[in-house]
Amino acid sequence: MYQLLSILETALNVYSFVLIIYILMSWFPGARESSFGEVLAKLSEPYLEPFRKIIPPIGMLDISPIVAIIVLQLAQSGLRTLYYLF
Repeated sequence: MYQLLSILETALNVYSFVLIIYILMSWFPGARESSFGEVLAKLSEPYLEPFRKIIPPIGMLDISPIVAIIVLQLAQSGLRTLYYLF
């Protein structure tokens, strides 16, 4: 059980970094159109899409990725709690 929770926590941590890299790539023109950017888009967009439907952009600023990362961090916190309960 500990190994499964540890693997899930690590996976959520890695996915958080994938999201952060994908978000930072928006600052560089053409970065998301590269092959690396397309791979990150295929990994990130299915998770980010529901947040974008719920949270509209504020002017030119899209805050939905921030909320998505916060949700991932809350999930990691919940896994840590489960880890210490068992």
